[in-house]
Amino acid sequence: MTLADDTVPRFRPGVKFRFDPVRETWVVLAPERLFLPDEQAVEILKLIDGTRNLGAIADDLAARFSAPRDVIIADVAVMLGDLAEKGAIAL
Repeated sequence: MTLADDTVPRFRPGVKFRFDPVRETWVVLAPERLFLPDEQAVEILKLIDGTRNLGAIADDLAARFSAPRDVIIADVAVMLGDLAEKGAIAL
C-alpha cells in the first residue's frame, strides 16, 4: 500500500490504544480483537492523533531516533497499511 505524506491516520471508531497494566504492555483493542504491537509500532501509534499526517509522524520519528526519513516513512506506511487491512486504522 502506498501512502502519501499528507495521509492522516486515525484509529477507527471502537478501537483503543492504551497501556494494559495487567499485561504490562501497550495494546490495540478492537471489537473482538487484540493487537500486541512491538516497541517500534508503539512509538508510531503514540503519534496517531487523527490530525497528524504521515509526513509529520515520519519527521518526528526520524528526529528522535536519528534515522533516515525515507526509511522511517516506508516502515510507518507498511505498519499502518497492515493495521488498516485488519480494520484498526483508517487512512
